[in-house]
Amino acid sequence: TGIFLDQRENYLAAARYAKGGRALDCFTSSGGFALHLAPRVESVEAVDSSAASLEIARGNAAANGIANVEWKEADVFDLLAGYAGARRKFSLIVLDPPAFAKTKRAVEGALRGYKELNLRGLKMVRPGGLLVTCSCSHHVGWADLEGAVAAAAADALRRVVELERRVAAP
Repeated sequence: TGIFLDQRENYLAAARYAKGGRALDCFTSSGGFALHLAPRVESVEAVDSSAASLEIARGNAAANGIANVEWKEADVFDLLAGYAGARRKFSLIVLDPPAFAKTKRAVEGALRGYKELNLRGLKMVRPGGLLVTCSCSHHVGWADLEGAVAAAAADALRRVVELERRVAAP
């Protein structure tokens, strides 16, 4: 379909927390989070490595009359490294990567990836801001993901509070 229906309730939940400022939607795909955040923030920067996905996202924005999203084709890890170095800050950041662990053997590497991704995000979210972090890796459980985020928070010298724990929509 080009849209991830399993995230539909999570798009709405993230939008409820958005309260102005600038948002960053990483791994935007067809723009689900970005388009839901856009009415609640000043601007959204939506990033994906797929030009084809971004073209769909642009079409979704146009069909919904949404003009405050900047669509950017880039490798998210590289982009976040550059932004962190430039000390860019956002009031809300969404990290919704593709599955990092498609097999049990891939879990260890996936957890390193989740930690690194969340570390970069935590360094760029403003104090009092919101980090929405997602995992669609079947083999990565709650405790493992929370551990990766906690390790990232410790390395970033940031205190985090879990506001909600959500799952895929029915």
